Amino acid sequence: MSKIVHPYAHRLIILRDWKSRWFADPKKYVSYLKGDVLIRQYLEKKLRGMYISTIEIERSRKATRFIIKTSRPGLIIGREGAGAAKLKEDILNKMGKLKLPKPEDFKLEIVEVTNPEADAAIVAYMIAEGLEKRMPYRRVIKTIIEKVMSARGVEGARIVLGGRLGGADIARTEELKRGSVPLQSFRADVDFKRERATLPYGVVGIKVWIYRGKIFTDKSRSPEESGFRLQASGNDKID
Repeated sequence: MSKIVHPYAHRLIILRDWKSRWFADPKKYVSYLKGDVLIRQYLEKKLRGMYISTIEIERSRKATRFIIKTSRPGLIIGREGAGAAKLKEDILNKMGKLKLPKPEDFKLEIVEVTNPEADAAIVAYMIAEGLEKRMPYRRVIKTIIEKVMSARGVEGARIVLGGRLGGADIARTEELKRGSVPLQSFRADVDFKRERATLPYGVVGIKVWIYRGKIFTDKSRSPEESGFRLQASGNDKID
């Protein structure tokens, strides 16, 4: 039986880092984990429409830092930083309502994504936005995938839609692929995201894969010197 592994989890430590980074006392571990999950869900719902890529959380003994990556930071920061200050206050109030421990030092950072067409989360939301505006789904995914392939550093992309596409009575899937998307290679930089588009006749699921080339620990070195060994077939001879 085949097993599907999330591309992000598949490359943890090798190419990716954890989205929540902290060490906790065993007694506080459950509350920290619960807080990360609930606050991240709250922010994803509150900031929907602001082209959010990722939400990262870092904790130390006294300080907590939230890092929100978006392609449109001005929508969150607001005029003279009023939006960011309001969001910071909302997060602290939400932590109080959820009875989560409030940090002594709380920081909120808004980071701009400079190449949004190469980010799977932003691309998935762009597709959902087009579908929710009642645009034809085939036109939406064709337009988006052409933008993705024209972005800097992108070598392949794959988009899959699932649900009652076009209002059909029977749900089905539609797939569009350009270039190559190697899912098994550890050094392949593959970004992945799931998204949902809520339509009058039901929910349409969206999956996006974006391949941004291979990453070596040191680009000036060969794959063998970088810690990756190439497997030889039975007919090959190794001196």
